[in-house]
Amino acid sequence: MVEPQASVERLERLTGMLRRRGIILPAFEIHGGAKGLYDFGPVGGRLRSKVQSVWRDHWLSQGDVVEISCPTVTPFAVLEASGHVAEFSDFMTVCTACDEASRADTLLEAHHANPDALSLSDLQALLDDVQPPCPACGEASWSPVAAENLMFDTVIGAGSSGRAAFLRPETAQGMFTTYPAIYRHFRERLPFGAMQLGRGYRNEISPRQGMIRLREFNMAELEYFIDPETEAPHDLSPWASTEVQLVPAEGDAFAASIPTALAQGVILHPTVAWFMARTHDLMLALGVDAEKLRFRQHARDEMAHYALDCWDVELHGSYGWIECVGIAHRGCYDLEAHEKATGQRLRAWRNYPEPKVVEINGWTIDGAKAGPAFRALAGQVKSKVEALGPEASFPLTVVLDGGEEVLVEEEHVKRVQRTETVAGEWFIPHVVEPAFGIDRIIWHLLDHAYEESGSGEEMYVRMRLHPDVAPVDAAVLPLFEKEGMDTMASEVHRRLCGTRGVLASYDGSGSIGRRYARADEIGVPCCLTVDHTSLEDGTVTWRDRDTGEQTRMSVDDAVRRLAAP
Repeated sequence: MVEPQASVERLERLTGMLRRRGIILPAFEIHGGAKGLYDFGPVGGRLRSKVQSVWRDHWLSQGDVVEISCPTVTPFAVLEASGHVAEFSDFMTVCTACDEASRADTLLEAHHANPDALSLSDLQALLDDVQPPCPACGEASWSPVAAENLMFDTVIGAGSSGRAAFLRPETAQGMFTTYPAIYRHFRERLPFGAMQLGRGYRNEISPRQGMIRLREFNMAELEYFIDPETEAPHDLSPWASTEVQLVPAEGDAFAASIPTALAQGVILHPTVAWFMARTHDLMLALGVDAEKLRFRQHARDEMAHYALDCWDVELHGSYGWIECVGIAHRGCYDLEAHEKATGQRLRAWRNYPEPKVVEINGWTIDGAKAGPAFRALAGQVKSKVEALGPEASFPLTVVLDGGEEVLVEEEHVKRVQRTETVAGEWFIPHVVEPAFGIDRIIWHLLDHAYEESGSGEEMYVRMRLHPDVAPVDAAVLPLFEKEGMDTMASEVHRRLCGTRGVLASYDGSGSIGRRYARADEIGVPCCLTVDHTSLEDGTVTWRDRDTGEQTRMSVDDAVRRLAAP
């Protein structure tokens, strides 16, 4: 077991190395920096791109998922409909001694198993009882707990005509508002999915733990639309012998395969199980340590009120167990909310096994009279009138979705009585959403890959990143920068960088041992050394990062090996 102090010292060395080598470093540092904002530097930028590429390719390979891209600036009406304006808040309290704002649940983590699930009144009572010290000044004097909305607000347009808007707190709403186009793309057949990678913004009350809680962050979400009545089980047999760590909402943690947990009723929905299994494969493909990965199910009081099941992928690292992925069955909440707010149909068509004969006995509007009377509201009035029973009488006040009341006179409606043969029905699809915190995943990839040997001045650092996400694919090293070795090394470097999908670095400074160490420190999978023999026969020495083994091969073979998919 690693001692706590040793863990802290390791974390300090890791973050220092990431900053020094241009992987992850504080943003705007020359101006004093800003909490919750980080740069991916010249090495980290490539690492992030490769992680995103692996994520993208993994889900596109499913065959029924497409990628879209939506604006980060989002109109007020969109996030009002989704519930973010009213509900997207954390509970905040302010130190009355130094004016430092803190999340109330964060202050109380040592005094409750899950303070994030507590109500405002329960948080206030626990805060009053515990009186935790302020992280900034050490005093224990707090203002009343209050809800603080986390969205960054902005305006679309200039001057008084500008419309209220926000920087999006998630990418998901773009998939819901674009649903009609995605439905058409898939020839109006479920199931299908849409995914999006991009930036999200949350004005965190107290950013902490480096990359774990940011104000601007990289995220990737997938919305998978299904018919809840014909949700066919996915083929989970490939995972039948793969055990994972599961922490259910009730009972003790245990190890089991995902198909077994589904069969036992621990996982509640087959599509959730499918995405858990696929996500497990993705995490291992990125280089996550399987021993430091678990799935934790949300308790009922922790889930959103509309969620039918939700599991987090938690990764263990220097900050303990941290949620990095959420896989949630969201029901029909999102599409239904946007449909009600806009009057637009966000549904799918379901054919009956056999056509049904139905008796229609009710009301509809008389378009010739209701259209001019209600104008833009006519569509909503029609829906409300057709939902009335045959016993309705007019005039009648109808309440529209936005709360507006309209008076429907007898002349605006007409009786409908007929027999119809109906082939199917419109319904609102349900959605299963895997949502990934890319920055948190990258942090844990680095944390898991970081390896130290030796101590003090003799400490050697090796970053065992998976080759598919390593920021630099190969380092080209001339044994000496003379006698033509530097010229040949430069040619090899240019050839590698000109090869599709390959990025190489050139390093001719210092001893060859130091150059190997610099490459190992940032996770370069191999070094290609050009020496005197290279000038004679055109070969290079391939040195493997993880084993240190050296193999002689031609430049052509080295290029083919690095370019192999």
